[in-house]
Amino acid sequence: MTLDANYLRGTMAAVLSILQHSTCPENVMFHFLCSRFEPEIHATIKSTFPYLNFRVYRFNANRVRGKISKSIRQALDQPLNYARIYLADIMPVEVKRVIYLDSDIVMVDDITKLWGVDLGDKVLAAPEYCHANFTRYFTDAFWSDAILSSTFQGREPCYFNTGVMVVDVDKWRQGGYTQKVEDWMVVQKQKRIYHLGSLPPFLLVLAGNIKDIDHRWNQHGLGGDNIEGKCRSLHPGPISLLHWSGKGKPWLRLDSRKPCTVDHLWAPYDLYRSSKHTFDE
Repeated sequence: MTLDANYLRGTMAAVLSILQHSTCPENVMFHFLCSRFEPEIHATIKSTFPYLNFRVYRFNANRVRGKISKSIRQALDQPLNYARIYLADIMPVEVKRVIYLDSDIVMVDDITKLWGVDLGDKVLAAPEYCHANFTRYFTDAFWSDAILSSTFQGREPCYFNTGVMVVDVDKWRQGGYTQKVEDWMVVQKQKRIYHLGSLPPFLLVLAGNIKDIDHRWNQHGLGGDNIEGKCRSLHPGPISLLHWSGKGKPWLRLDSRKPCTVDHLWAPYDLYRSSKHTFDE
């Protein structure tokens, strides 16, 4: 997970939810990526979770500074949002597999089940959403360019959300995937081929070539869209992980006394609430 002062409240809730639902919490190792080392954040984690197994790594924001293109939401343009591309470079070589999680999630199942996913020959596992309109993630300039759009030839690309991913970091290194994703970020600088932040280059490189896992592992979109962040309800079916992707974050909506119904599912994991959340009717 990334570690950012603005999202620390979300990160702490996510960590608590993972520990609470894990059969063997002592077996879970957390790797936190941050753009600068902030001793107070480190101290907060230590004091909140005294027995937590964790390491903090500094992500050098200069690696992406010249490669980030302006997207539809400012939060998506933060260098730390791109750190997931460099996991294989940041993690120690003895780390073979990681689960990457966004900070706006809550785990309501044992993370060991997600860890045990059989990747087969794939580098990445995530839930695929093949009913989503894949074309809308890229601009007309992309689809009208025969050379660029031919990247999907021979694949059946489906949308997947990069906020929950099981990654074989060894395969990622061997396959040079960091470079492949960066190459598309360079293309985006020259010719606007997508609107979102770090997601589309992942789709360009990997869509249609990942291990699909059950949708229960990423009930995403609970933060609404990227523009207005309107309330959304849960999709039917079993849930193992709740994800407030989109503009609306549950801690902000709870503090504003205008929560969405789904935000009450996040509230029990909130370690920062000053008192019991009370809401106006």
